[in-house]
Amino acid sequence: MKINSPLEAYKYLPQTNCGECGEATCMAFASKLIDRSGKTTDCPPLVKEKKFAKKLAELDRLLAPEIREITIGVGDRAVKIGGDDVLYRHKLTFFNKTKMFFDVTDTMDEAALVERTKKVADFRKFYVGRNLLLDGVAIRSVSNDPAKFAAAVKKVAEVGIPMIFCSFNPAVLKAGLEVAKDKNPLLYAANKDNWKEVGELALEYNVPVVVSAINDLDALKTLAKTFAEAGIKDIVLDPGTSPSGQGLKESFTNFLKIRRAGIMGDTEIAYPILALPITAWMAGISDPVSAAYWETAMAAIFTIRYGDIMILHSMEPYATLPEVHLAETIYTDPRTPVAVDSKMYKVGEPDENSPVLFTTNFALTYYTVESDLSSNGITCWLLAVDTDGIGVEAAAAGGQLTADKVKDAFEKSGFDLKKDVTHNTVIIPGLAARLQGDLEDKLDARVMVGPMDSGRLPGWFEKNWPPKQ
Repeated sequence: MKINSPLEAYKYLPQTNCGECGEATCMAFASKLIDRSGKTTDCPPLVKEKKFAKKLAELDRLLAPEIREITIGVGDRAVKIGGDDVLYRHKLTFFNKTKMFFDVTDTMDEAALVERTKKVADFRKFYVGRNLLLDGVAIRSVSNDPAKFAAAVKKVAEVGIPMIFCSFNPAVLKAGLEVAKDKNPLLYAANKDNWKEVGELALEYNVPVVVSAINDLDALKTLAKTFAEAGIKDIVLDPGTSPSGQGLKESFTNFLKIRRAGIMGDTEIAYPILALPITAWMAGISDPVSAAYWETAMAAIFTIRYGDIMILHSMEPYATLPEVHLAETIYTDPRTPVAVDSKMYKVGEPDENSPVLFTTNFALTYYTVESDLSSNGITCWLLAVDTDGIGVEAAAAGGQLTADKVKDAFEKSGFDLKKDVTHNTVIIPGLAARLQGDLEDKLDARVMVGPMDSGRLPGWFEKNWPPKQ
């Protein structure tokens, strides 16, 4: 039986509040265990004292995710897949968002191979305070030639991102492993014909492996069980991903059945699932834009429903951007507001004559305002007020944005309107206009009401800045 609350985890801790874990109390440490920001090994007494050995073993068992967590790759770019405990995000959260690997082939020209690999590695999309990335490269053996495959693997490995080796030929997979044995690639795939040889490779090189049985869940479970009994722990499931029609419906249903069984306690099939939206390019669609569109639609389907890792082809922005944005949204923790640090930020290089504005620390609000200011060349000071990650209008109505909170934010940031700027003026959001009078009293400063929408700030500044003496 899993535990999902700090109080349940607390029962297995020393309960001494010694602080050796870095937290003030054992209950605080229990909370970190539940949200996975801490590990049992962070508690020295629990690990070192023999009297807690039984509790430690039991706690580790109870905290282990229902779906096995697997690492692919090494170093800073290594990725984790699986690790989920629930079928529905609102019951806890989803962990380890869907990882996206893009294909290359061993028949590509070397320059084109390296260029596409670097394009995957260098992809960055700034979104609500973080960079969204693509995760790795799937190297497909089109030639079925071990030497050609090994050469392609070597070039991709030099770029330093996680890899999937794609071939049903054990000799090809072994050739790739020989030149990248320390890179921890994912092997794709073991099936009913090659399972023994591929399983031996996974054991010999200690790498994760995909077991594949298209539209046959009994065979898939049998393969996974056989590998687990042989000592292979890091297994990924491929139930097949049909690109259209009744086949797509069956694939979707299979994903649901596998994940539901795993979450409900069937450990023999409680592994991450691989989706293959790349099959959209095999559906007879001649137009590449239409094929990319359908691939993106399939990626969306299996991001929402339990695809832990997927292989894709199109790298056009109209395909990759929806894919990474959706994954980021689905795997955002609903328990924690998306917020920025509450402090004074610089937009450009402001000085004592630059305007001072504030907004809330809700990340989407802050970055929208910051973008509207910076993209229009407006140099200013921008204060993010702590509203528990709530936007301006809702925070002003709900009491999270008040004159006292704004004053407190100025004081904590160390910014003095009388000393750090010459105009002793602050510009407030139009949606918080009701605070103008209270702010004038609390801050002893001039308070100007800005526009309702930050997109109108450039026009507002043209008419109202600098303020009249």
